[in-house]
Amino acid sequence: MSQRGLEALLRPKSIAVIGASMKPQRAGYLMMRNLLAGGFSGPVLPVTPAWKAVQGVLAWPDVDSLPFTPDLAVLCTNARRNLELLEALGQKGCKTCIILSSIPEQYPALLECASRYQMRLLGPNSLGLLAPWQGLNASFSPVPIHRGKLAFISQSAAVSNTILDWAQQREMGFSYFIALGDSLDIDVDDLLDFLARDSKTSAILLYLEHLSDARRFVSAARSASRNKPILVIKSGRSPAAQKLLHVNSGMDPAWDAAIQRAGLLRVQDTHELFSAVETLSHMRPLRGEKLMIISNGAAPAALALDELWLRNGKLAALSEETSSALRQALPETIDIANPLDLRDDASSEHYLKALNVLLDSHDYDALLVIHSPSAAAPGTESALALIDALKRHPRGKYVTVLTNWCGEFSSQEARRLFSDAGLPTYRTPEGTITAFMHMVEYRRNQKQLRETPVLSDSLTTNAAEAYNLLQRAMNEGATSLDTHEVSPVLHAYGIHTLPTWIAADSAEAVHIAEQIGYPVALKLRSPDIPHKSEVQGVMLYLRTATEVQQAADAIIDRVKMTWPQARIHGLLVQSMANRAGAQELRVVVEHDPVFGPLIMLGEGGVEWRAEDQAAVALPPLNMNLARYLVIQAIKSKKVRGRSALRPLDIPGLSQLLVQVSNLIVDCPEIQRLDIHPLLASGHEFTALDVTLTLAPFTGDSESRLAIRPYPQQQEEWVVMKNGERCL
Repeated sequence: MSQRGLEALLRPKSIAVIGASMKPQRAGYLMMRNLLAGGFSGPVLPVTPAWKAVQGVLAWPDVDSLPFTPDLAVLCTNARRNLELLEALGQKGCKTCIILSSIPEQYPALLECASRYQMRLLGPNSLGLLAPWQGLNASFSPVPIHRGKLAFISQSAAVSNTILDWAQQREMGFSYFIALGDSLDIDVDDLLDFLARDSKTSAILLYLEHLSDARRFVSAARSASRNKPILVIKSGRSPAAQKLLHVNSGMDPAWDAAIQRAGLLRVQDTHELFSAVETLSHMRPLRGEKLMIISNGAAPAALALDELWLRNGKLAALSEETSSALRQALPETIDIANPLDLRDDASSEHYLKALNVLLDSHDYDALLVIHSPSAAAPGTESALALIDALKRHPRGKYVTVLTNWCGEFSSQEARRLFSDAGLPTYRTPEGTITAFMHMVEYRRNQKQLRETPVLSDSLTTNAAEAYNLLQRAMNEGATSLDTHEVSPVLHAYGIHTLPTWIAADSAEAVHIAEQIGYPVALKLRSPDIPHKSEVQGVMLYLRTATEVQQAADAIIDRVKMTWPQARIHGLLVQSMANRAGAQELRVVVEHDPVFGPLIMLGEGGVEWRAEDQAAVALPPLNMNLARYLVIQAIKSKKVRGRSALRPLDIPGLSQLLVQVSNLIVDCPEIQRLDIHPLLASGHEFTALDVTLTLAPFTGDSESRLAIRPYPQQQEEWVVMKNGERCL
């Protein structure tokens, strides 16, 4: 992340257009037209040998002839001339350059040239940028945009044009509008650092397709989101979409995990994007997640309630004190509940009475007021009354209020009044609930942002022993370890496994079973068959020597028939765990191509797709972050909150996840870890079957993590002059 040169790019004092033209179909013509029409106050220098003047501005034949060095240059010429022109601009001392088009073969040479002259590049294949507060339109877009407090950064020119057109229709303003193109140099993280400190920007919108450096992005996003809201649209959620976009952006749940840890808010489409902007730009911070609903009809309130239920939202419970006050204020025919249905004949006075009572209450965290078109309570009149009541009440400016004036024609003026008053307003009950849940998600993500991922020293950990065990295995040529081999590594981190013995054949399996007692489980041991279920390689509840012998022979025979080339390293023998009332979970660590190691939590099963059946988090984890992961898994129904007999021990599972996180951070050679099943029984968690994949790793062990652990080793206590100790 570097802000070097960004001042010259985003706030240039002079601009050179290389390849300026008088031919309307040329890029140089469009760029000159937009720069002049946008009202840029600094010098615009057209560079072309073909014309003495371009659109009324004196032209210069080449870069060397320019009377002074421009802050920003825009290359509008044939892409094959980019390198020679960039060299000339570098020699001239130009600080930044926008490259509108290029060919991939040039990229290394362009980057080397820019680095040599300490120039910054936007693009190649960038649409350009707009900065309305500077009167700057250095783009192909002819659409004028209003000044505003939103900054938009996009990795797609097509999406940029769509958003520009959409925003123009709705008179939405921007502080900056930047199309990155191929991000050869300047990337999202650079711009986030700059915009986080920009006084004209109150919120940042991102359209992303891929990341070139996940750690830089997450670090910049975590820093920027402490100052202002950042919203993200991410395309390429499916493998088919990634193929179409020619990107490998990894697992989509990994993006969700990174966005949550960075304190950002993800939305699914452009409609949600600007709905969320409306909410975050006008909202007051939520104290909690409980919603109170007032409506002049049961049906709109029911629509809102259904959407809240679908999104796992929370409805506020009214205290007896608040309920009693509402009974005294409202007609007897109105049932006091949440949602509060004032009936379709409710007047503006009924709204005000209910509102005044609720403003005195602390039972809820946000208040949703729904209004359907009604002759008894005209929309504009009711809106004015609501705005006035909020201004007059002592708590009016502290309460989070969302408004939904249904309909279109009769509600337009009311929605305008709410917008002018700084109150979020929406067209439908469902859309309003979506916006409220955006606020809830943003609040949760901001809480995750404040979590410091310290490696816990309160848990049982012997990192040196685990590291030595793995190094010994790798020195012996092992790349895949089974339960018997992994158990000592897990024990070093306080993770309990079921005692496991190795049998070379059926006779030895019977002997071990006789020693440890029945019933037992038999499992195939082969480095060439990753999923034992493919050959029925697991046999459970074997109660006699005959059953053990027959099961062992059958497993080996099946492997020889179906996988004749597979190596068989014997059988694993285990005592049967007590599964009565227990819950089978699965904890997996996988390496994502974008974000590095991921920790996934789900339930057991043969057919298992992490994208659909697991909650995902980025290491490192502390107890709070691990608890977030468990709660997320339960709420999204990836994990049941209880077994048939007892609830899931959330603190115990959270502690185990922290131990797994510590193991992954300490041992970068681990490529994949699969604990399946993990038996949860009361307060006990036992790994019944574990596989671990290894690969050599050189360099900083933390470099593969999207989030670097808190550098606890750099803490130092000092003693002040007054004797007080200070960290």
